[in-house]
Formats: sequence, C-alpha cells, structure tokens
Amino acid sequence: MTRSERPGSRTSPVFTPLGAAAGIVLLCASVALALTIGPADIRVADTWSVVASRLGGGPSGLSPIRDGIVWDLRLPRTLLAAVCGAGLAVCGAVMQSLLRNPLADPFVLGVSSGASTGAVAVVVLGVGGGLVSVAGGAFLGALCSFALVLLLSHTLGGSTDRVVLAGVAAMQLFSALTSFVVMTAADAETTRGVLFWLLGSLTGTGWTDVGVCAAVLAVALTVCGGYARTLDAFAFGEDAAATLGVSVARTRLVLLSVTALLTAVLVSAAGAIGFVGLVLPHAVRALAGPGHARLLSLTAPAGAVFLVWADTLARTALDPQEVPVGVVTSLIGVPVFVLVLYRTRSTR
Repeated sequence: MTRSERPGSRTSPVFTPLGAAAGIVLLCASVALALTIGPADIRVADTWSVVASRLGGGPSGLSPIRDGIVWDLRLPRTLLAAVCGAGLAVCGAVMQSLLRNPLADPFVLGVSSGASTGAVAVVVLGVGGGLVSVAGGAFLGALCSFALVLLLSHTLGGSTDRVVLAGVAAMQLFSALTSFVVMTAADAETTRGVLFWLLGSLTGTGWTDVGVCAAVLAVALTVCGGYARTLDAFAFGEDAAATLGVSVARTRLVLLSVTALLTAVLVSAAGAIGFVGLVLPHAVRALAGPGHARLLSLTAPAGAVFLVWADTLARTALDPQEVPVGVVTSLIGVPVFVLVLYRTRSTR
C-alpha cells in the first residue's frame, strides 16, 4: 500500500470542507444550464417561472407547449440524470472499497445484466406496455441476479474475489439470456428499441421515476455515509478490519445489498449506463484521497454533474437523432480512465 492509499492520510490539497458545497453549486449550475440546451429556446428564467408556477406561484407566462417542454420533458430527464449519476458513482466507490478491487462496480456484479433481462422479457413477451411494467421487470431481474451472486459467493467461501467472480458469472449468464430472448422472440422494431435501452436511455423520463430513484438514493447515501469509517478500515484488509472490531460479513452484506438495490432501481429507470461507477470514484479519489467521508461526499455530485452533461450531449449532438447516453459515457469514460491509470502509476 502506498502512502496515498492509506485511509485518512493527507494526500490532497484539493479537498477542503468547501469541496462538497462547491460540488453541489456546480451541480445546480449544470442542471440549470443543461435545461436551456436543445431545439426549443428555453432560458434559465423560463425554468424558474415554470417551477414557481407548479409550486403555486401563479401562471408562468409561457405557452402551454414551452411550459410542457420544461416541466414534462427536460426537467425530469435532467434531474433523473443527476440522480442516476450520483447513485452509480457512489455504488462504484463503495464496491471498489468493500471488495478491494479497482474494477468493481455495479455492472461487474451482474445487477444491470439481470435488470436488462427482466426488462427485455417484459417488452418481448408483451406483459404490459408502459414504463412501469418495464421497470418492474427490470427490478425483478436485478433482484434475481443479485440473489444468484450472493448464493454463488456464499457457496464459494464468500471472499472478495469470489464475490467478483460470482458477479462476472451472473453477468455473463443474464447477458446470454437477454440475447436469447431478443434473437428468438423479438421482431426487428422491438429489437432496435431494446438494444437502444440496453445502452442506457433517459428518454421518456417521468416524475415518478425521479421520485422513486431520488428516494432510494437518499436512503442509500445515508446508509453508506454511516459506514464511511468502516470502509476506511477495509482498506487495510478484512483481517485488519476484523481486529479493529468491524463485523466484516455483516458490513459486506448490508453495503452490497444497498448498492445492488440502488443499482437495480436506477437501471430499471434508465437502462444500463456504464463507466459512471467505474471512472468517477477513481477520478475523485485521485483528487480527494481515499478517506470515505470526503470521497462519498464528493463522488455523488461529481457523478451527477458528469451524467447531466453526458445526457445533454447525447440528446443534442446529432439532433434530431438521439444517441444512447451509455455510448457517450463510454466514449468519455475510457480516455478518462486511462488518464487516471497513468496518474495513479506516476504517484507510486
């Protein structure tokens, strides 16, 4: 372990107590500015007028169409992007620390693959046609995948590397099931829509999605924040953590369950968006150090800002055609990840 990896070591002159507040301010500015970008001419003042009107402040003064663009389309979509970015980034930070594996993130454990299988089965088999039905199928699939990971990791001994291997096995299994269902039962149009969703999409976001995902995120942040010092102890290894009085098995079960549940809810609403949970924790850790109290407090707004702008780019870069946001996160995430790797090597 290098000096920069020791929990609580003074590694970062960048982090200050104002860092988290600055992240929140940057997130609010990003959301406000992202709402103005698009084919319709919407200003920041228009957004505030619509929000105030919906909260009982009188008419917004905008036409019904412009009012609907802000309230029904751009605002819920942008807020869900922020919630998904924050949630996926925090899940990645917790899993990487808990499993002591820099490649661990929500998708490596197979949760997104299970959610994809559940959603695809609902769409292809025609069990309901609305977003709620797709989300319900995705959620059930994610739970099945996570249950399989827990069962496999428990029977294999429950060590951290076994959890990751069980996640990889579950991911491959559910990816194969998804491909099988699509290839054997879906028509060409359905296949195109399913493949688009599988790459991550915030199209058609509603306020119900925002409310559910935000509520689950708030619970997850509260739980994970309460385990920040315990995660610091995990950096020394499981045996060392146990000698410090940490209940290793219970901590791992609680945090893996919380992160898997959060991932399932986010994937059911926005599809499989990769690289957020893998890249953002590394980038923030390189700036703020490994202490989890500050890491988690900075990773959440960083992930939210990242996905807000990734989704803005996805819906406007090739207008009127939309690019899956998962494609954008991968194109941005890969070079950033490489830079993080070089930075990490150069500091050792």
